[in-house]
Amino acid sequence: MTDAHEDYVYDEASGEWVPAGQAAAAAEPDAVPVRDAAGTVLADGDSVTLIKDLKVKGANQTLKQGTVIKSIRLTADPEEIDCRHESIKGLVLRTEFVRKR
Repeated sequence: MTDAHEDYVYDEASGEWVPAGQAAAAAEPDAVPVRDAAGTVLADGDSVTLIKDLKVKGANQTLKQGTVIKSIRLTADPEEIDCRHESIKGLVLRTEFVRKR
């Protein structure tokens, strides 16, 4: 015979006991889609184009409008993407300055 408390989990957000399966589904919040300047949804591995000239801090370099950045990676912040450029490693760009190709 199983204990009734094993089948339920206390949800601190709502203050209620919920079935264990429901608690696991609620623990994973819906991911916020990452969108470019035009509102197109971005995904890992996409290529993007810069929509304006950007001065890169610490590199004394400017990335020109129209520069193509390949193989982006999404970050925990929906307004930033991780990417690499041949001359700049560890580049993080704001999504408001890119457009999906």
